[in-house]
Amino acid sequence: MANVLPAEKRLRVLAALLDGNSIRAAERMTEVNHRTITRLLLALGAGAVRLHDRIVRDVQCSLVQVDEIWSFVQKKQSRVTEADPPDVGEAYTFVAIDATSRMVISWRVGKRDQATTDAFIADLRARMLVMPQLTSDGFAPYIPAVGASFGTSIDYMQTVKNYHSGSRGRRDDHRYEPPRDPFITKSVVYGAPDPAKASTAYVERLNGSTRHTNGRMRRLCLAFSKKADHHRAAVALNYVAYNLTRVIRTLRVTPAMQAGIADHVWTLDELLETLLAEEEAAAPEAKPLTHREPSAPARPLPNNRGFLRLVTEPTPALKQRRRSEPPPPPASPVQVVPPPPAEPPRGPVQLSLFDPPEGS
Repeated sequence: MANVLPAEKRLRVLAALLDGNSIRAAERMTEVNHRTITRLLLALGAGAVRLHDRIVRDVQCSLVQVDEIWSFVQKKQSRVTEADPPDVGEAYTFVAIDATSRMVISWRVGKRDQATTDAFIADLRARMLVMPQLTSDGFAPYIPAVGASFGTSIDYMQTVKNYHSGSRGRRDDHRYEPPRDPFITKSVVYGAPDPAKASTAYVERLNGSTRHTNGRMRRLCLAFSKKADHHRAAVALNYVAYNLTRVIRTLRVTPAMQAGIADHVWTLDELLETLLAEEEAAAPEAKPLTHREPSAPARPLPNNRGFLRLVTEPTPALKQRRRSEPPPPPASPVQVVPPPPAEPPRGPVQLSLFDPPEGS
């Protein structure tokens, strides 16, 4: 059924949804029935996916960061039973961002498993034209997924933040504020990445912004999604609006403008009309990638297969000193005992055998 809301009402609903409000809150703000808002959300979400497939392809960027953000549908994972549909429970959103332009390149909503990771990395690969340097956290399924889609010639590094789990010094907000003394472990997986540029700071900052602009991502509130289709539509609408309408303060332009796929800041009116009128288009397909020149010391491989990293210093694993038996304690210095003092020499002694004894 086509949406018959007036244009002004639809614009107010879109603004309320993009400002992080729940469906019920948008209903109170716009005086539009929540079922009508839900139908409009599904239509806008489908249009956002089609618009993203049309404009975000053939991306040429050198630094890509990927991460996943937690949310849930209908109930927490610990409450899920065998009678619930497979979409109920945890719903992780995998997202890839261009570290230079802050543009969201790809996303995928699903379980935090190998299947969702493979689909997410494959979609990211289909939108790229240049072999980037990729950085992720220590999630293990990334390694086979990246190797299958990009090959082992990609510059791929994992950064892992290790937090102390002790209870000493915990404050009341320790559940959401871990101790501020983490250390980052960076490990090379494929290729010749530059460790100085390997980071997940921008994509983690995006996750924080997403929880503000998408109410379904927030913790400890009643705005969570009740159906998986509604959740996917809200995620798609949020990321497309972020690319086209959100001005990054440090860049002073939108991510789409910085990436070269837009020439102006989109208004909500323009976004609304485009999403509702966007036609179905084929998803992007993978094209041959051009290898960029790595900044770290590397040696080119034959047949344009990429570069081989040159190890100029010991890896973190080799830097760890092997445990060895403690050395024996140093021997105590030998104490020289001085000889006893020599007695003075005695001369001949005259014995008086006939002297009377004393006192006689």
